Amino acid sequence: MPRTPLPPLAAVVSFIDCINRGDVDALANLMTAGHRLIVLDEPPLTGRAENVKAWKGYASAFPRYVIYPQHIVADGPRVAVLGSTTGSHLGLPDDDERKLGVIWLAEVTDGALSRWQIVADTPLARAEAGLPPPVGGLTRG
Repeated sequence: MPRTPLPPLAAVVSFIDCINRGDVDALANLMTAGHRLIVLDEPPLTGRAENVKAWKGYASAFPRYVIYPQHIVADGPRVAVLGSTTGSHLGLPDDDERKLGVIWLAEVTDGALSRWQIVADTPLARAEAGLPPPVGGLTRG
């Protein structure tokens, strides 16, 4: 029996949970075939297989990587997440890394993510995503 696709918010929360657990196989199940990963100004990485390979490499290199969502806004198939990380490629002490804000933008199609995008945490990016403005603490911009 086919399961009902997850609503966009649930799909994104599940995606983050898979990242935090380093469960790339489960992460793959939450990607569309044409999934696109867009990291800041880098060229997009397109395709489930390509993204699974990239996530396996990242999870192996940074097994302590964790996303800490602090605010999530869902608007139809689009979901914006404001938060911070620890254990990333930045190589910072956790306390310092947690002070750096990150925005993730997702597009969800039939319960799977077709896009996972990391953008700089700026007041403009927050406003465009429907996230609250900075109030001392998290922000890079």
